[in-house]
Amino acid sequence: MLDVLNQDYVRTARAKGLTEKAVILKHALRNALNPVVTTVSAWFSGLLAGTFFVEYIFNWPGIGTLAISAIEKLDYPIIQGTVLLTAIIFVVVNAVVDILYVFLDPKVKLH
Repeated sequence: MLDVLNQDYVRTARAKGLTEKAVILKHALRNALNPVVTTVSAWFSGLLAGTFFVEYIFNWPGIGTLAISAIEKLDYPIIQGTVLLTAIIFVVVNAVVDILYVFLDPKVKLH
């Protein structure tokens, strides 16, 4: 955020007479949130991948335990279902992140 507040477009917005609140909310914060959204989506991906191991190690019932036990038993339909569900979750998270980019960054457009 400190780096964004020193950018030329923020100084220009202040020079145009906008209030400090408008400058921070409409110009600085929107551009500063792009790396945050990217990092949070990467954390979520790691969290989703880590749940498989945490559920298995602590013997918690869940999709990770189901997937690992299906792999041990070579139960292909269950393996395919858990992989498909995990892939759908990844795709939905990435789609939400891409939609958030459109709202945060005025240079990004949906086609």
